[in-house]
Amino acid sequence: MSDDDQSHEREPEPEREPGREPEPEHAQGADHAGGDDHAAGAEEPAATPAPMTGRQRLVAGLWPPRLSRAQLIVALLLFVLGLGLAIQVSSTSDSGGALRGARKEDLVRILTELDNRTQRLEDEKRGLENQRSELETSSNQAAEALKQTRQKAQELGILAGTVAAQGPGITLTITDPKGGVEADSLLDTLQELRAAGAEAIQINNVRVVADTYFTEGTDGVLIDGHKVSQPYEFKVIGNPQDLEPALNIPGGVVQTLEKEQATANVVRSQKIVVSALRVPKQPDYARSSSQ
Repeated sequence: MSDDDQSHEREPEPEREPGREPEPEHAQGADHAGGDDHAAGAEEPAATPAPMTGRQRLVAGLWPPRLSRAQLIVALLLFVLGLGLAIQVSSTSDSGGALRGARKEDLVRILTELDNRTQRLEDEKRGLENQRSELETSSNQAAEALKQTRQKAQELGILAGTVAAQGPGITLTITDPKGGVEADSLLDTLQELRAAGAEAIQINNVRVVADTYFTEGTDGVLIDGHKVSQPYEFKVIGNPQDLEPALNIPGGVVQTLEKEQATANVVRSQKIVVSALRVPKQPDYARSSSQ
């Protein structure tokens, strides 16, 4: 058969409806599949999620955290504050541990010194209050002010060493036949007496004041540049009940001097005279702020 005969034997294609495009095969397959899925879904309804418990809602609300810039700054400040408090508590605990390891005698001495200082401050406070009261109630305030000024000048003169002083106290005599007592030992003795409330001190013929210094010379100890030789005699004005125990505490001045093969003799007296004087020195640069 020829090609012309075969073409005449082909079946004619169905006529298309006007305005309608043929549907692709894959679209039809998709519609068919979608129909199947819909049918399957209709047969098996989707399961609803179980309700959340209170703990689960709390965890979901807190995590992941949602912090603003202000909250971060506040958290940082609280951290720094807590760190500072921890350091302070740690340092306080360390200082308390040092006191816990101290001997009973040392604790008694510390408490006694604190009590004595507290008493001296209370006495000074009462004295100042009495002076104020006298100034306020005096009929002649100018005369009362002049009286108190002169009295204050006497007190300052005693502290500065420009006037003589007398009163109850002790005499401490240090004998050093072996020459083991040096300047630092005498300085420690002076500091212990000051801590116990000494108000006026004289060592041999040298008046001790606030700027007194001790040095080692080629031929002995020098106090404010003046040579002093043993026996070293301390004339001290103050409360004898405070001064003598401060020297005799365990591990104190007396025991330290005994280790240097020196002896210390303490004698109480109701009248100690401190007669050595210091020449008043005009300061080169310091002036009264009221000028």
